[in-house]
Order: sequence, then C-alpha cells, then structure tokens
Amino acid sequence: MEHYIILARSVTYAQRMQKSLSRAGIRCQIFRPPRDLTNLGCAYALRVSVSDLTAALTALHKDGMDPVQIFLYQRGLYQEVRS
Repeated sequence: MEHYIILARSVTYAQRMQKSLSRAGIRCQIFRPPRDLTNLGCAYALRVSVSDLTAALTALHKDGMDPVQIFLYQRGLYQEVRS
C-alpha cells in the first residue's frame, strides 16, 4: 500500500504534528522510521495517505511546522520526495 512518511526531529514534534493534522481532519500514525531513512537517532515519523499529503503539508505549514524529510513508500521501497 502506498503512503507518505513525514519525518519529524523528535517524538514531541511528531506529536505536535499529529495534533495539527488531527485538527485538519487528517488521519496519521506515529512510528519510528526505518534506520536507513535518517541519521537522526531520535527521529519519529508520521504515516499519511497519498491523497492527504497536500492537505497535511498545508496544515503543518499553517501551524508553523516543517517536516525534516518526506518519503513515498511504494512497492516496498522508500523514495525521498522532499528534504
């Protein structure tokens, strides 16, 4: 299943991002990203559907939050789409 991974610099920042997305009506899930996606030891990630990415980024920007990186998960592989 395709989805986007939005990396956050810490669990606290990921939780803030999750609250922002929830207020915007966007469902997401917090989890630890695979080690090969980041060299930040404390990074966390949010999983959002492909159809929600634009709205998610708009909501995060509106609340003054910027992701560290964004990856598309497709056919078992991660592809960076923005850093």
